[in-house]
Amino acid sequence: MSSSLSLFHPSVKNWFRNTFGQATEIQEKAWPEIKKGRHTLIAAPTGSGKTLAAFLAAIDDLVREDEMGTLTPGIRVVYVSPLRALSNDIEKNLQIPLRGINDELLNKRLAPLKIKVSVRTGDTPQNERTQMIKNPPHILVTTPESLFLLLTSASGRVLLSSTQTLILDEIHALIGDKRGSHLSLSIERLQALTGKPLQRIGLSATQKPVEQVAKFLTGSSLPDCAILDTGHRKTLDIAVEVPDSSLTAVMSNEVWAEVFARLETLIREHRTTLIFVNTRRLSERLAHQLSGMLGTEAVSAHHGSLSKEHRLDAEQRLKSGQLRVLVATASLELGIDIGSVDLVVQVGSTRSIAALLQRVGRSRHQVGGIPKGRIFPLTRDELIECAALMDAIHHGELDRIIMPEKPLDILAQQIIAEVSCGEKHEDELFETYSKAYPYRDITKDDFREILTMLADGFTLRRGRSGAYLHYDRVNGMLRARKGAKLSVIMNGGAIPDTFDYDVVLDPAGIVVGTLNEDFAIETTPGAIFQLGNTSWQVLKVETGKVRVQDAKGLPPTIPFWLGEAPGRTDELSHTVSRFREEVVVLLGDLENKMQRLNELHSSAFESAATGEENTQKPIAEQFVREWAADALEWMEKELHIPASGAEQIVLYLASGKLALGVMPSKENLMLERFFDDAGDMHLVV
Repeated sequence: MSSSLSLFHPSVKNWFRNTFGQATEIQEKAWPEIKKGRHTLIAAPTGSGKTLAAFLAAIDDLVREDEMGTLTPGIRVVYVSPLRALSNDIEKNLQIPLRGINDELLNKRLAPLKIKVSVRTGDTPQNERTQMIKNPPHILVTTPESLFLLLTSASGRVLLSSTQTLILDEIHALIGDKRGSHLSLSIERLQALTGKPLQRIGLSATQKPVEQVAKFLTGSSLPDCAILDTGHRKTLDIAVEVPDSSLTAVMSNEVWAEVFARLETLIREHRTTLIFVNTRRLSERLAHQLSGMLGTEAVSAHHGSLSKEHRLDAEQRLKSGQLRVLVATASLELGIDIGSVDLVVQVGSTRSIAALLQRVGRSRHQVGGIPKGRIFPLTRDELIECAALMDAIHHGELDRIIMPEKPLDILAQQIIAEVSCGEKHEDELFETYSKAYPYRDITKDDFREILTMLADGFTLRRGRSGAYLHYDRVNGMLRARKGAKLSVIMNGGAIPDTFDYDVVLDPAGIVVGTLNEDFAIETTPGAIFQLGNTSWQVLKVETGKVRVQDAKGLPPTIPFWLGEAPGRTDELSHTVSRFREEVVVLLGDLENKMQRLNELHSSAFESAATGEENTQKPIAEQFVREWAADALEWMEKELHIPASGAEQIVLYLASGKLALGVMPSKENLMLERFFDDAGDMHLVV
């Protein structure tokens, strides 16, 4: 038996041994540290048992309390995830060990468990929220925004006051933007509310630098936490798929047809396939095309503009095997349990090393499973980028998380929220908020300027606005103005408003999803569009709503959403630059080789034009494989790039090097100007 399992209650230990046999490496390392009460950061690949490593120790403490009769109603564990879907999924998965442990207790004729688990997100119905206040759970699964709202309400503060353990899942997805800064302040508010040490546990598969993530987890005032890093590298079955036709700057219909044909083959070779794309529009387009090839019941789309019910239904159908393929955006990128996925397909570059690892890790997501992924580049430049992604994975590289430093707008929001719960002294607030790692360097003067702004507001033509607090500068006391609490609750969080239109199915009044505001305004009654792999006919466009009816499969247009494609990370950009330079070095002297190749291509083109037998084309292809042998061998053997893709990369980069005289990279910046038909000058960097 695993030595770390000896730390657990016999029923917990027996359930784990009967279910899993033995602990994973990260579980063996994590449980002793968590049992000591230390703050713990767990960094391990997907499918290594991180979540259970965090939860089982907390569950064991609750089981022991329950056995001794000291377990009273009240939250002991708060689990925070960045996605609502992940929160619902964790709650369901928590019931599995609780039921198993309960069965172990009953087999020994012991009293059954009284441990309760609840979910509190934006999707939680009002009756469940009320029930949670009346009968508090022991484990609360929530999101950063819902935690903030609970900390700002009187009933929520009572609910959270007994918290002992905080678990942050997928912590890397929060640190890199203001949402993480907002959460860091909520954590310090929770710490101050409990009035006793709060054990903090962080989980992630892709985090760099791990030391900074640990500091974010613990804050600036607490001791260093135990960093348990088994690395992000894992054996992967991953390859790049290149169509027979050459890729160009824009995808042609011919190349799309080849991509869809290859996708159909891969889908039929596997029981379940998860396809990732970068935009909701492409998700709908692929779902529509694949439905025509595989049947509408076998394909579904999954993205943030679909209703919660549709997304949950798609996840459950995929888990049960009813769905052959699910086309998703980043909405399924994190650790949501969607059952056993045999294959992950990424259409287009992920623009990020970590995103590719996260997405491919969704396949065979269990202990010991080898994730399987295939990448489909859509253009020549994406082919270069996908090759660079393979190079980055080969070198074990990862994107660096860049954390915003002390964003003051987030701090102002949290100050209003805390003061609206009761009168506070400015020194008390400063001491609490300066413990959050993003705000470790904030000065007392900066803090007082924020307080002054919130108390005085700002002046517009119609008078003063934005005054939320009463500030007694002599005594340093703060109290909320009328309406401050409502304002912060209605506008809380760091996720920007999208102003999307709800799509409402008449006459039932069911919301099936949302549309971008621009698309909704341009839509006219009678128009047919696709959402969630279903065709809808517009009946009426109202303010904030598009009323529709089922179009019964009529050919639809695909909606568009603005500003959703991801940008490329710095680390991937450096890898692309390095890849370009390495290929050019391996190619050696290019001028004479490319001149001979152009002659062979010209002869082949003339033969095709006159209808003569084309003998020059295979000679040209053989010539490429000879003079670029080193570069082709490196890409094919080391990076698993198919031969046709490697040849396209060689010709593309070699042509660019000859035309420009230098290979564009992070060391060589090229500026090219040209004039359009109107005579206007354009500059290309």
